[in-house]
Amino acid sequence: MQRILRKLALLTIIFLITFTLVASNGIAHHQTVIQTAQFNNCLNNAQCLVTPEPTTSPTPIAPFTPNPELNEQQRFLSAIAIKLPAIPQPGTYEYILLRKYGAVFVNQEPEIKLPEKVILANEQETQEFQSTLTMIKVDGTNDCYLQQAAGLALNKAKKIQKIPLKSGYGSGDCTRTFTTNLRFWQKYANDRTLEKVRQGKETAILGIVAPPGTSQHLWGLAIDLRVSSQKQRQALNQNGWFQTVESDIPHWTYLGLTESQLPLFGFQKKLVREITYWVTPI
Repeated sequence: MQRILRKLALLTIIFLITFTLVASNGIAHHQTVIQTAQFNNCLNNAQCLVTPEPTTSPTPIAPFTPNPELNEQQRFLSAIAIKLPAIPQPGTYEYILLRKYGAVFVNQEPEIKLPEKVILANEQETQEFQSTLTMIKVDGTNDCYLQQAAGLALNKAKKIQKIPLKSGYGSGDCTRTFTTNLRFWQKYANDRTLEKVRQGKETAILGIVAPPGTSQHLWGLAIDLRVSSQKQRQALNQNGWFQTVESDIPHWTYLGLTESQLPLFGFQKKLVREITYWVTPI
């Protein structure tokens, strides 16, 4: 009788230990089943010792860092290859656009989404891509939205310094539709200009307006701002925002990197009329 009582007491203690572990650690059902089988064995073994299965946290993914022994172009291309499956061939229209607008592809933040090519063909393709984005409203605006990580970073900068949109409030300064991108292109250029760009004979226009389907604004990672002081620039830079399109003064791009990281990713610092641009090395 005493042996039976000892076994019952041991079983009660084991049950209480197990219940506490399940409640506090969230042990999965299949693990509990395995442990219950172990408890049955304990009935015939007064020396049974129950220990919880070790739990492990997912191993964090280390952010990508280019090999510093590579040259600038190689570092840049190795970084954007993570987001851009097929790198355009030099001399092609796509490569020209990558050179001008491809800075965003270095963004290493896992929640940032980018298209798998540098040109979105039409409104439908643009809408399909934009429907996959998680967007957030920029503080102090009516209808200005950006990808969440970019918007949160901009809102942090705006808490440090007052940084208005170029137009003051409009959505055209932020994420745009394909139709809006096309309308801006037609305002400043035409089909003949586009053909010259495709042939590599005209590039200056790319610092004024992006050809249809190629604007960083389509990706929710660019914004047009009115920036007039160094303090404003510092607030933006500290939060991953930089000017990457030479001659497009209001245009800011979210890279999600610190300024000290930009050279490591191959970016070249270019000072034009007292404005610092970080341009691609291709």
